[in-house]
Amino acid sequence: MSASGGTKAIIAAFLANTGIALTKFIAWFFSGSASMLAEAVHSVADAGNQLLLIFGGRQARKEADKEHPFGYGRERYVYAFVVSIILFSVGGVFSIYEGIDKLQHPHELEVWWLPMLVLSVAIVLESFSLRTAVKESNHVRGKLSWIQFVRRAKAPELPVVLLEDVAALFGLVFAFIGVGLTVITGNSVFDAIGTLFIGTLLIVVAIVLGIETKSLLVGEGATDADYDKIVKAILAGPEADRIIHMKTLYLGPDELLVAAKVGFHADQRLIEVSTAVNVIEQRVREAVPAARVIYIEPDVYVDPNLSAPPTDAIVIKGLE
Repeated sequence: MSASGGTKAIIAAFLANTGIALTKFIAWFFSGSASMLAEAVHSVADAGNQLLLIFGGRQARKEADKEHPFGYGRERYVYAFVVSIILFSVGGVFSIYEGIDKLQHPHELEVWWLPMLVLSVAIVLESFSLRTAVKESNHVRGKLSWIQFVRRAKAPELPVVLLEDVAALFGLVFAFIGVGLTVITGNSVFDAIGTLFIGTLLIVVAIVLGIETKSLLVGEGATDADYDKIVKAILAGPEADRIIHMKTLYLGPDELLVAAKVGFHADQRLIEVSTAVNVIEQRVREAVPAARVIYIEPDVYVDPNLSAPPTDAIVIKGLE
């Protein structure tokens, strides 16, 4: 994901949520609708989330130092995880609490047309925000389905904004239906039920976000496609015949660590091995541009038929 693309989607979502939150609070103040209050808090949480994502992106661009020799790329994962927690605690739990309270203490709607108007406008604005996120995601999604994109994306900002926008749009629809049924029937229970639906939706989205970002925080390796590209790049030339073992790890959304022990012939001189390692590293970077940190450990390959085979898998040229 390009930084500019992700930032554009985040800023669009922030501006939309800030404006929507203000109008929702005004509508809640005059109408007393529980759904409107839940949606207002939801929009405030979303706007705060976007600020966290922007701040996380800025932190991740700091230069590597002695304390963090691999840089600060994972800051983006940390703030994305914090976003999921905020969405759960502030948005979901509050909405469910407010819905239960309104079920126990019904409140008649006043100035009913105001929340209906605000929700209609909010649906339009949120649709534009979602459209921006979808457009930016399509630049990097490739042939992946939307579910695969959310699960496999190494840059967390666009999946977070996408899920937030989808949740916000569905939440607005739930609120619109709840308020609408309350206006038609005169029964405020529908308004409270709409609030409960909003809270449940937010909790589900927060759980999905938490699971996906937690996986990135723990550490994910290269995708199967990139892993295969790296293997082919290492074995593409005459420098080495086999990969004894290889590990990959994302240091950040755009920075992949590759560490491989590569088998060389025993009769090669040190200068030849050094040159071969440089050539291999260049091929890997060309094949997978995200592979910015590469460690190639040369080793003398020992035929496993003559000694105990290593515990890790061996990839041999022509057999990978």
